[in-house]
Amino acid sequence: MQPLAGLRVIDMTAFLAAPTTQRILGEWGADVIKVEPPRGDPGRTQGTVFGTPCTDDENPGFDMSNMNKRFVTVDLRTEGGREVMDRLLADADVFVTSTRVKSLVKLGYDFDTLHRRFPRLVMAQVLGFGAEGPLKDAAGFDMTTYMSRGGVLATTANRGSSPMLPPSGFGDFQVSFVLAAGILAAVHQRDRTGQGDYVTASLLHSGVFMLNQAMIAAQYGNAYPKDRREVINPFNNTYYGSDGGLMALCAPEYDRDFDLVMRLVGREDVAGDPVLGVCTAVNEAGRNAEVVDLLDAAFATRPAAEWLELFGDHDVPLAKCQLPTDLYEDPQAQANDVLRTVTYPNGAERLLPTNPVRFAGQGEPELRLSRPQGADTDAVLAELGYSPDRIAALRSEGAVDGPTTPTPEEH
Repeated sequence: MQPLAGLRVIDMTAFLAAPTTQRILGEWGADVIKVEPPRGDPGRTQGTVFGTPCTDDENPGFDMSNMNKRFVTVDLRTEGGREVMDRLLADADVFVTSTRVKSLVKLGYDFDTLHRRFPRLVMAQVLGFGAEGPLKDAAGFDMTTYMSRGGVLATTANRGSSPMLPPSGFGDFQVSFVLAAGILAAVHQRDRTGQGDYVTASLLHSGVFMLNQAMIAAQYGNAYPKDRREVINPFNNTYYGSDGGLMALCAPEYDRDFDLVMRLVGREDVAGDPVLGVCTAVNEAGRNAEVVDLLDAAFATRPAAEWLELFGDHDVPLAKCQLPTDLYEDPQAQANDVLRTVTYPNGAERLLPTNPVRFAGQGEPELRLSRPQGADTDAVLAELGYSPDRIAALRSEGAVDGPTTPTPEEH
Protein backbone atom coordinates (compact mmCIF):
# COMPACT_ATOMS: atom_id res chain seq x y z
CA MET A 1 0.00 0.00 0.00
CA GLN A 2 1.30 3.41 -0.99
CA PRO A 3 0.03 5.87 1.67
CA LEU A 4 0.00 8.84 -0.75
CA ALA A 5 -1.11 6.98 -3.89
CA GLY A 6 -3.29 9.26 -5.99
CA LEU A 7 -1.79 12.51 -4.68
CA ARG A 8 -0.34 14.62 -7.48
CA VAL A 9 2.36 17.14 -6.60
CA ILE A 10 3.85 19.77 -8.91
CA ASP A 11 7.42 20.54 -7.89
CA MET A 12 8.97 23.86 -8.98
CA THR A 13 11.96 23.86 -6.65
CA ALA A 14 15.74 24.05 -6.62
CA PHE A 15 18.73 22.97 -4.51
CA LEU A 16 17.89 20.93 -1.38
CA ALA A 17 15.23 21.78 1.22
CA ALA A 18 12.13 22.17 -0.95
CA PRO A 19 12.87 19.44 -3.51
CA THR A 20 13.66 16.93 -0.75
CA THR A 21 10.12 17.46 0.54
CA GLN A 22 8.80 16.05 -2.73
CA ARG A 23 11.37 13.25 -2.71
CA ILE A 24 9.83 12.19 0.62
CA LEU A 25 6.27 12.45 -0.70
CA GLY A 26 7.36 10.46 -3.75
CA GLU A 27 8.73 7.66 -1.56
CA TRP A 28 5.30 7.55 0.08
CA GLY A 29 3.62 7.06 -3.29
CA ALA A 30 2.73 10.55 -4.53
CA ASP A 31 3.01 11.28 -8.25
CA VAL A 32 5.59 14.08 -8.22
CA ILE A 33 6.21 16.05 -11.42
CA LYS A 34 9.27 18.29 -11.27
CA VAL A 35 9.02 21.34 -13.51
CA GLU A 36 12.42 22.77 -14.45
CA PRO A 37 13.25 25.88 -16.49
CA PRO A 38 15.39 25.43 -19.62
CA ARG A 39 18.57 26.03 -17.58
CA GLY A 40 17.54 23.25 -15.17
CA ASP A 41 17.64 22.97 -11.40
CA PRO A 42 21.09 24.22 -10.30
CA GLY A 43 21.17 21.22 -7.99
CA ARG A 44 21.92 19.04 -11.01
CA THR A 45 25.43 20.50 -11.24
CA GLN A 46 26.38 20.71 -7.56
CA GLY A 47 28.23 17.41 -7.47
CA THR A 48 31.60 19.13 -7.32
CA VAL A 49 30.45 20.90 -4.13
CA PHE A 50 29.17 17.63 -2.64
CA GLY A 51 32.22 15.64 -3.72
CA THR A 52 30.18 13.38 -6.01
CA PRO A 53 29.72 12.93 -9.79
CA CYS A 54 27.07 15.04 -11.52
CA THR A 55 26.29 13.38 -14.85
CA ASP A 56 23.05 11.96 -16.23
CA ASP A 57 24.49 8.48 -15.61
CA GLU A 58 25.42 9.10 -11.97
CA ASN A 59 24.26 12.08 -9.97
CA PRO A 60 23.76 11.12 -6.31
CA GLY A 61 23.96 14.76 -5.17
CA PHE A 62 20.83 15.46 -7.22
CA ASP A 63 19.20 12.16 -6.29
CA MET A 64 19.32 13.08 -2.59
CA SER A 65 16.50 15.52 -3.27
CA ASN A 66 14.96 14.31 -6.50
CA MET A 67 14.38 10.58 -6.51
CA ASN A 68 10.89 9.26 -7.22
CA LYS A 69 9.87 12.11 -9.52
CA ARG A 70 9.04 12.70 -13.17
CA PHE A 71 10.83 15.48 -15.00
CA VAL A 72 9.47 18.05 -17.44
CA THR A 73 11.10 21.19 -18.81
CA VAL A 74 8.83 24.22 -19.20
CA ASP A 75 9.74 27.81 -20.02
CA LEU A 76 7.33 30.00 -18.07
CA ARG A 77 8.52 33.03 -20.00
CA THR A 78 6.52 31.79 -22.98
CA GLU A 79 2.77 31.73 -23.48
CA GLY A 80 2.85 28.02 -24.30
CA GLY A 81 4.90 27.27 -21.21
CA ARG A 82 2.40 29.03 -18.97
CA GLU A 83 -0.41 27.14 -20.67
CA VAL A 84 1.30 23.84 -19.83
CA MET A 85 1.93 24.91 -16.25
CA ASP A 86 -1.69 25.92 -15.82
CA ARG A 87 -2.85 22.52 -16.99
CA LEU A 88 -0.46 20.84 -14.59
CA LEU A 89 -1.76 22.91 -11.67
CA ALA A 90 -5.40 22.40 -12.63
CA ASP A 91 -4.92 18.65 -12.26
CA ALA A 92 -2.75 18.80 -9.11
CA ASP A 93 -3.34 18.51 -5.39
CA VAL A 94 -0.20 20.30 -4.24
CA PHE A 95 2.18 22.88 -5.73
CA VAL A 96 5.55 23.24 -4.00
CA THR A 97 8.08 25.93 -4.83
CA SER A 98 11.23 27.54 -3.50
CA THR A 99 10.98 30.51 -5.88
CA ARG A 100 10.93 33.80 -3.99
CA VAL A 101 7.57 35.46 -3.54
CA LYS A 102 8.37 38.59 -5.55
CA SER A 103 9.29 36.42 -8.54
CA LEU A 104 6.12 34.35 -8.17
CA VAL A 105 4.05 37.54 -8.22
CA LYS A 106 5.67 38.59 -11.50
CA LEU A 107 4.95 35.16 -12.99
CA GLY A 108 1.40 35.04 -11.65
CA TYR A 109 2.05 31.97 -9.53
CA ASP A 110 1.76 33.52 -6.07
CA PHE A 111 -0.79 31.98 -3.70
CA ASP A 112 -3.45 34.69 -3.97
CA THR A 113 -3.50 34.43 -7.77
CA LEU A 114 -3.46 30.63 -7.81
CA HIS A 115 -6.10 30.30 -5.11
CA ARG A 116 -8.55 32.37 -7.13
CA ARG A 117 -7.99 30.12 -10.14
CA PHE A 118 -7.52 26.75 -8.40
CA PRO A 119 -9.26 26.98 -5.01
CA ARG A 120 -8.59 23.34 -4.06
CA LEU A 121 -4.85 23.55 -4.74
CA VAL A 122 -2.54 23.44 -1.72
CA MET A 123 0.52 25.64 -2.22
CA ALA A 124 3.67 25.10 -0.16
CA GLN A 125 6.85 27.12 -0.11
CA VAL A 126 10.24 27.05 1.59
CA LEU A 127 11.21 30.57 2.65
CA GLY A 128 14.57 31.78 3.85
CA PHE A 129 13.57 34.16 6.62
CA GLY A 130 9.77 33.95 6.81
CA ALA A 131 6.85 35.67 5.12
CA GLU A 132 7.17 38.96 7.00
CA GLY A 133 9.90 41.35 8.13
CA PRO A 134 12.78 43.18 6.45
CA LEU A 135 14.34 39.97 5.07
CA LYS A 136 11.18 38.39 3.70
CA ASP A 137 12.47 38.68 0.12
CA ALA A 138 16.12 37.85 0.88
CA ALA A 139 17.81 34.69 -0.36
CA GLY A 140 18.17 32.07 2.35
CA PHE A 141 20.52 29.10 2.42
CA ASP A 142 21.13 26.31 4.88
CA MET A 143 24.51 27.58 6.12
CA THR A 144 23.65 31.28 6.39
CA THR A 145 20.01 31.15 7.44
CA TYR A 146 19.31 27.89 9.27
CA MET A 147 22.76 27.19 10.73
CA SER A 148 24.00 30.75 11.33
CA ARG A 149 21.12 33.20 11.71
CA GLY A 150 19.00 30.47 13.29
CA GLY A 151 21.55 30.04 16.09
CA VAL A 152 22.68 26.48 15.46
CA LEU A 153 26.39 27.05 14.75
CA ALA A 154 27.14 29.46 17.59
CA THR A 155 25.09 27.52 20.13
CA THR A 156 26.54 24.07 19.40
CA ALA A 157 30.21 25.13 19.32
CA ASN A 158 32.46 24.20 22.24
CA ARG A 159 33.23 27.62 23.73
CA GLY A 160 36.50 28.99 22.39
CA SER A 161 36.55 26.58 19.43
CA SER A 162 35.46 27.01 15.84
CA PRO A 163 31.89 25.90 15.11
CA MET A 164 31.27 22.55 13.49
CA LEU A 165 31.45 22.40 9.70
CA PRO A 166 28.30 20.44 8.87
CA PRO A 167 27.83 18.58 5.59
CA SER A 168 25.92 20.51 2.94
CA GLY A 169 22.18 20.48 3.53
CA PHE A 170 22.28 19.47 7.20
CA GLY A 171 19.48 21.95 7.99
CA ASP A 172 17.81 21.67 4.58
CA PHE A 173 17.00 18.01 5.08
CA GLN A 174 15.38 18.75 8.44
CA VAL A 175 13.31 21.54 6.91
CA SER A 176 12.08 19.12 4.23
CA PHE A 177 10.25 17.10 6.87
CA VAL A 178 8.88 20.26 8.48
CA LEU A 179 7.30 21.28 5.19
CA ALA A 180 6.10 17.74 4.41
CA ALA A 181 4.18 17.69 7.70
CA GLY A 182 2.56 21.02 6.86
CA ILE A 183 1.58 19.87 3.39
CA LEU A 184 -0.16 16.76 4.67
CA ALA A 185 -2.06 18.79 7.27
CA ALA A 186 -3.21 21.20 4.54
CA VAL A 187 -4.30 18.32 2.28
CA HIS A 188 -6.32 16.87 5.15
CA GLN A 189 -7.97 20.25 5.70
CA ARG A 190 -8.65 20.66 1.97
CA ASP A 191 -10.33 17.25 1.85
CA ARG A 192 -12.70 18.38 4.62
CA THR A 193 -13.37 21.94 3.46
CA GLY A 194 -12.70 21.94 -0.27
CA GLN A 195 -10.30 24.84 0.10
CA GLY A 196 -6.55 24.74 -0.42
CA ASP A 197 -4.22 26.64 1.89
CA TYR A 198 -0.79 28.26 1.73
CA VAL A 199 1.86 26.40 3.74
CA THR A 200 5.28 27.86 4.48
CA ALA A 201 8.34 26.70 6.39
CA SER A 202 11.33 28.98 6.76
CA LEU A 203 14.94 28.00 7.28
CA LEU A 204 15.28 30.58 10.05
CA HIS A 205 12.24 29.48 12.02
CA SER A 206 13.08 25.80 11.65
CA GLY A 207 16.62 26.32 12.95
CA VAL A 208 15.30 28.16 15.99
CA PHE A 209 12.71 25.43 16.66
CA MET A 210 15.36 22.69 16.61
CA LEU A 211 17.14 24.64 19.37
CA ASN A 212 14.05 24.66 21.56
CA GLN A 213 15.79 23.77 24.83
CA ALA A 214 18.58 26.31 24.40
CA MET A 215 16.18 29.04 23.28
CA ILE A 216 14.18 28.65 26.47
CA ALA A 217 17.07 28.02 28.87
CA ALA A 218 19.06 31.08 27.75
CA GLN A 219 16.37 33.29 29.31
CA TYR A 220 17.27 31.83 32.69
CA GLY A 221 20.97 32.67 32.45
CA ASN A 222 22.00 29.39 30.82
CA ALA A 223 24.73 30.87 28.63
CA TYR A 224 25.79 29.51 25.24
CA PRO A 225 28.09 28.38 23.78
CA LYS A 226 29.11 25.98 26.49
CA ASP A 227 32.41 24.41 27.39
CA ARG A 228 32.12 20.64 27.63
CA ARG A 229 33.73 20.80 31.09
CA GLU A 230 30.83 22.93 32.32
CA VAL A 231 27.98 20.80 31.00
CA ILE A 232 25.09 20.67 33.49
CA ASN A 233 24.95 16.86 33.42
CA PRO A 234 28.44 15.36 32.95
CA PHE A 235 26.74 12.13 31.87
CA ASN A 236 25.47 13.95 28.74
CA ASN A 237 28.84 14.49 27.08
CA THR A 238 31.44 13.05 24.75
CA TYR A 239 34.55 11.14 25.80
CA TYR A 240 37.55 9.50 24.11
CA GLY A 241 38.80 5.98 24.64
CA SER A 242 42.52 5.21 24.84
CA ASP A 243 42.57 4.51 21.09
CA GLY A 244 41.06 7.90 20.23
CA GLY A 245 37.61 6.44 19.65
CA LEU A 246 35.00 9.11 20.32
CA MET A 247 31.92 8.10 22.36
CA ALA A 248 28.75 9.88 23.45
CA LEU A 249 27.41 9.15 26.93
CA CYS A 250 23.74 9.97 27.53
CA ALA A 251 22.47 9.02 30.98
CA PRO A 252 19.98 11.78 31.81
CA GLU A 253 19.10 10.36 35.26
CA TYR A 254 22.44 11.40 36.73
CA ASP A 255 21.58 10.90 40.40
CA ARG A 256 20.21 7.41 39.80
CA ASP A 257 23.10 6.23 37.61
CA PHE A 258 26.04 7.94 39.33
CA ASP A 259 27.20 5.03 41.48
CA LEU A 260 26.83 2.52 38.63
CA VAL A 261 28.81 4.67 36.18
CA MET A 262 31.56 5.27 38.72
CA ARG A 263 31.89 1.54 39.31
CA LEU A 264 31.97 0.84 35.55
CA VAL A 265 34.84 3.31 35.01
CA GLY A 266 36.78 1.96 38.00
CA ARG A 267 36.13 4.86 40.37
CA GLU A 268 34.35 3.00 43.16
CA ASP A 269 36.02 5.44 45.55
CA VAL A 270 33.72 8.22 44.29
CA ALA A 271 30.49 6.21 44.42
CA GLY A 272 28.16 7.56 47.07
CA ASP A 273 29.75 11.03 47.15
CA PRO A 274 27.05 13.35 48.58
CA VAL A 275 28.00 16.23 46.26
CA LEU A 276 29.41 14.67 43.08
CA GLY A 277 26.61 12.12 43.04
CA VAL A 278 23.80 14.69 42.93
CA CYS A 279 23.40 16.79 39.77
CA THR A 280 21.91 19.81 41.56
CA ALA A 281 24.69 19.76 44.15
CA VAL A 282 27.39 19.46 41.47
CA ASN A 283 26.07 22.57 39.76
CA GLU A 284 25.58 24.54 42.96
CA ALA A 285 29.16 23.75 43.98
CA GLY A 286 30.52 24.45 40.49
CA ARG A 287 32.24 21.05 40.38
CA ASN A 288 31.01 20.01 36.93
CA ALA A 289 34.52 20.13 35.48
CA GLU A 290 35.78 17.87 38.24
CA VAL A 291 33.37 15.11 37.19
CA VAL A 292 34.14 15.61 33.49
CA ASP A 293 37.89 15.45 34.15
CA LEU A 294 37.41 12.30 36.21
CA LEU A 295 35.53 10.64 33.36
CA ASP A 296 38.04 11.87 30.77
CA ALA A 297 40.85 10.23 32.72
CA ALA A 298 38.92 7.02 33.29
CA PHE A 299 37.77 6.55 29.69
CA ALA A 300 41.32 7.19 28.47
CA THR A 301 42.49 3.97 30.12
CA ARG A 302 40.78 1.53 27.73
CA PRO A 303 39.86 1.38 24.02
CA ALA A 304 36.45 2.67 23.02
CA ALA A 305 35.21 -0.77 21.94
CA GLU A 306 35.72 -2.14 25.45
CA TRP A 307 33.79 0.72 27.02
CA LEU A 308 30.97 0.31 24.51
CA GLU A 309 30.63 -3.36 25.34
CA LEU A 310 30.84 -2.82 29.11
CA PHE A 311 28.27 -0.03 29.20
CA GLY A 312 26.01 -1.93 26.81
CA ASP A 313 26.07 -4.98 29.11
CA HIS A 314 24.81 -2.74 31.93
CA ASP A 315 22.22 -0.92 29.78
CA VAL A 316 23.88 2.48 30.18
CA PRO A 317 23.57 4.42 26.89
CA LEU A 318 27.05 4.91 25.42
CA ALA A 319 27.44 5.11 21.65
CA LYS A 320 30.29 5.29 19.19
CA CYS A 321 30.34 8.61 17.33
CA GLN A 322 30.23 7.12 13.87
CA LEU A 323 31.39 8.45 10.53
CA PRO A 324 29.57 7.77 7.26
CA THR A 325 32.05 5.00 6.49
CA ASP A 326 31.13 3.34 9.81
CA LEU A 327 27.44 3.46 8.94
CA TYR A 328 28.11 1.73 5.63
CA GLU A 329 28.94 -1.37 7.70
CA ASP A 330 26.55 -0.83 10.63
CA PRO A 331 24.44 -4.00 11.05
CA GLN A 332 21.63 -2.03 12.72
CA ALA A 333 21.44 0.33 9.76
CA GLN A 334 21.52 -2.61 7.36
CA ALA A 335 18.72 -4.41 9.19
CA ASN A 336 16.45 -1.35 8.94
CA ASP A 337 17.07 -0.30 5.31
CA VAL A 338 18.66 2.94 6.49
CA LEU A 339 21.02 2.91 3.50
CA ARG A 340 19.97 1.33 0.22
CA THR A 341 22.30 0.13 -2.52
CA VAL A 342 21.25 1.52 -5.89
CA THR A 343 22.72 0.84 -9.32
CA TYR A 344 23.32 3.74 -11.68
CA PRO A 345 23.03 3.51 -15.48
CA ASN A 346 26.83 3.45 -15.70
CA GLY A 347 26.88 0.34 -13.51
CA ALA A 348 28.16 2.05 -10.34
CA GLU A 349 26.65 0.75 -7.11
CA ARG A 350 26.21 3.39 -4.40
CA LEU A 351 24.56 3.68 -1.01
CA LEU A 352 21.81 6.29 -0.59
CA PRO A 353 19.86 7.04 2.59
CA THR A 354 16.17 6.21 2.59
CA ASN A 355 13.74 8.48 4.40
CA PRO A 356 13.23 7.46 8.04
CA VAL A 357 9.41 7.30 8.17
CA ARG A 358 8.03 3.83 7.50
CA PHE A 359 4.52 2.45 7.02
CA ALA A 360 3.86 -1.17 7.88
CA GLY A 361 1.48 -1.49 4.95
CA GLN A 362 4.03 -0.18 2.45
CA GLY A 363 7.17 -2.04 3.43
CA GLU A 364 10.44 -0.81 2.00
CA PRO A 365 9.68 2.10 -0.35
CA GLU A 366 10.80 2.04 -3.97
CA LEU A 367 13.70 4.32 -4.86
CA ARG A 368 13.61 5.55 -8.46
CA LEU A 369 16.72 7.47 -9.45
CA SER A 370 16.40 10.89 -11.04
CA ARG A 371 16.29 11.15 -14.81
CA PRO A 372 17.79 13.63 -17.29
CA GLN A 373 16.18 17.04 -17.54
CA GLY A 374 12.89 16.89 -19.42
CA ALA A 375 12.95 13.10 -19.64
CA ASP A 376 9.20 12.83 -19.03
CA THR A 377 8.00 15.95 -20.86
CA ASP A 378 6.29 14.09 -23.73
CA ALA A 379 4.62 11.51 -21.47
CA VAL A 380 3.28 14.08 -19.03
CA LEU A 381 1.99 16.37 -21.78
CA ALA A 382 0.25 13.40 -23.40
CA GLU A 383 -1.44 12.65 -20.07
CA LEU A 384 -2.66 16.26 -20.02
CA GLY A 385 -4.36 15.69 -23.37
CA TYR A 386 -1.82 17.27 -25.71
CA SER A 387 -1.61 15.71 -29.16
CA PRO A 388 1.76 14.77 -30.67
CA ASP A 389 1.43 17.67 -33.10
CA ARG A 390 0.74 20.16 -30.32
CA ILE A 391 3.68 18.82 -28.31
CA ALA A 392 5.90 19.27 -31.36
CA ALA A 393 4.61 22.84 -31.77
CA LEU A 394 5.33 23.64 -28.12
CA ARG A 395 8.84 22.30 -28.61
CA SER A 396 9.41 24.44 -31.67
CA GLU A 397 8.23 27.51 -29.74
CA GLY A 398 10.67 26.75 -26.92
CA ALA A 399 7.80 26.39 -24.47
CA VAL A 400 8.84 22.86 -23.44
CA ASP A 401 11.92 20.73 -23.92
CA GLY A 402 13.40 17.34 -23.16
CA PRO A 403 14.34 14.13 -24.95
CA THR A 404 11.84 13.28 -27.65
CA THR A 405 9.77 10.13 -27.40
CA PRO A 406 11.21 7.57 -29.85
CA THR A 407 8.95 6.22 -32.59
CA PRO A 408 8.34 2.45 -32.72
CA GLU A 409 10.96 2.12 -35.49
CA GLU A 410 13.57 3.70 -33.19
CA HIS A 411 13.12 1.19 -30.37
